[in-house]
Formats: sequence, structure tokens, C-alpha cells
Amino acid sequence: MGKLCEVCKKGTMSGHKVSHSNRKSNRVWAPNVQKVRVMQNGSARRLNVCTRCLRSGSVTRALPSLPREAEAEA
Repeated sequence: MGKLCEVCKKGTMSGHKVSHSNRKSNRVWAPNVQKVRVMQNGSARRLNVCTRCLRSGSVTRALPSLPREAEAEA
């Protein structure tokens, strides 16, 4: 699974780390992926979603449901 957003399919990117003396070595950039509960097709699912998708509103968060006793009091 690793660092992959299940909404926009953003994954890790590779490139070079460049030192002050201009030597290149390989490195990897990973997206900021969070495991969140998301409403999908009317049901709540846990998905790995990048923070860019969360911030832009590409997904709707699933709020936890209240216990039956708390619903009666509210």
C-alpha cells in the first residue's frame, strides 16, 4: 500500500538531493497521507487520503455516530 492517495492516486516521487558542492544522490518525496473515515457511496470507509484532497474538499469526512442513549438525550 505505502504512500498512495486513494482519491487522486498521488504517490511517491523520486529525484536528486543536490549538495552544496553540486553532488547528486537519489531521494524520495512522499505525499502527506492520512488514514481517515470517508463517506463513499452512502457508507463510511477508511481510506488513505492526502491532505491536499482533504483541504480541497474532494472527499467528505464521515462523522462518528452517537450511541443510542446520547441520541435520546440530545
